[in-house]
Amino acid sequence: MADNAKLIADFYEAFDRKDGEAMARAYAPDARFRDPAFGELSGEEAGDMWRMLTSRATDLRVELPEHEAHGDEGTARWIADYTFRTGRHVTNDIRARFRFRDGRIVEHADSFSFHKWARQALGPAGWVLGLPVARGLVRKKARGDLESYRSERALG
Repeated sequence: MADNAKLIADFYEAFDRKDGEAMARAYAPDARFRDPAFGELSGEEAGDMWRMLTSRATDLRVELPEHEAHGDEGTARWIADYTFRTGRHVTNDIRARFRFRDGRIVEHADSFSFHKWARQALGPAGWVLGLPVARGLVRKKARGDLESYRSERALG
């Protein structure tokens, strides 16, 4: 039987050392990921999101203060500390829920205060862009960045 608690710990250790490849390998081929910034991703999209984020990170630190797994489900609380592309410092406290199959992640959902994140990452504009009505603009930009990254990888 897989040690899913260890899988969670290994996943966030890989994130802290900016190893997007290791993070992507933790997902099953049919995995689904969801968070407030990217929305729903499936299959290779999830792994590519982590590859993109880790390849662009300069001062990223990831902490895993809490995690557990029981059977095929698990949870984590993780904290990302980094400088966003706007040059603004962000500390994001995130809750994650997982479902596992055969020692790999099949479902991963992150939740955090989008409004708090937007205020940190975007400054005064974040007050407006963090509101539910404007959230789609941020998601559209995040998804566009991911699609560009995926296209570059396919060509490279």
